[in-house]
Amino acid sequence: MKTYYAKPGEVEREWLVIDATDVVLGRLASKVAQILKGKHKPQYTPHVDTGDFVIVVNARKVRVTGNKAEQKAYFRHSGYPGGLKEVSFQRMMERHPERVIERAVKGMLPKNTLGRKMGSKLKVYAGPDHPHQAQKPRQITLEG
Repeated sequence: MKTYYAKPGEVEREWLVIDATDVVLGRLASKVAQILKGKHKPQYTPHVDTGDFVIVVNARKVRVTGNKAEQKAYFRHSGYPGGLKEVSFQRMMERHPERVIERAVKGMLPKNTLGRKMGSKLKVYAGPDHPHQAQKPRQITLEG
């Protein structure tokens, strides 16, 4: 029997909505990354983007376990000597709660052109509203 490989033109994409209210950040990010890659579909092909679009709402209400709320930090570097910037988890949640989920998911995707294409299908919103009603998204719930 021959192995089936999906072609980029024959991939059926779906829009999914996930509510992040009281969901642990890492569990949410791993499930979203799995959906963006397309691993939940039987026609998954590693070198083709077979994943679906994911809309995450209520990013402001995501939670972390243990002491991460006080101790977790996000780093970036300007490229200049002494250019390391640090932002705490609490500060990031106050200012840009969407970026917390985006960065967690981005770290679980492949670090190449295909991974960047997968990451562009992620839409994160701090509140309960999103502008993608025309795509008729399907609501899914995460266990746990």
